[in-house]
Amino acid sequence: MLLESYTKRIFRAECNPRFESLHCIATLHQDVSAVLPYLNTVLGGFEYLKDPPALVLRSRGRLITIHGREIAINALHDEAEADKILEWLKREINQAWENRAAIAPRTEGAPKPQVLEILKRLPRTNCRRCGVPTCMVFAARAAEGVKSAADCPELSGDARQGLEAYLGRFAFDD
Repeated sequence: MLLESYTKRIFRAECNPRFESLHCIATLHQDVSAVLPYLNTVLGGFEYLKDPPALVLRSRGRLITIHGREIAINALHDEAEADKILEWLKREINQAWENRAAIAPRTEGAPKPQVLEILKRLPRTNCRRCGVPTCMVFAARAAEGVKSAADCPELSGDARQGLEAYLGRFAFDD
């Protein structure tokens, strides 16, 4: 077992204490740097940083960054959600480490959704009903993983399915 234990700290963003979401920093008691290329292959990391090694995952509008001795998670609803994600990551880290002989390590990030490809699939009405000023802004937010096809009230039927299918190629679910 590579990762046995960690200590977590839950907090609100200091830059704006009125933010509703919480953040978590878990200090890892074991160094997991060596597993990161294998974990990147298994989880399809959004971005992989080589020096120092770090793996960035995107999931449901949040970023999860795994460093050798630390895991950072943003946009959490509560401490229970942090615990769920940390325990899941601990299992994934240990499984990837145990199976590393059968996993081709990858030190490149996954392909990213393209803003213009997303925009092509939107109605381009700039209706603002989604909470952003233009469809271009919506597309940029969707490429970041913050917005989804369900967030566009103008999309329905085949158009919604088309955008969901496109974004689904880049999705990561925990």
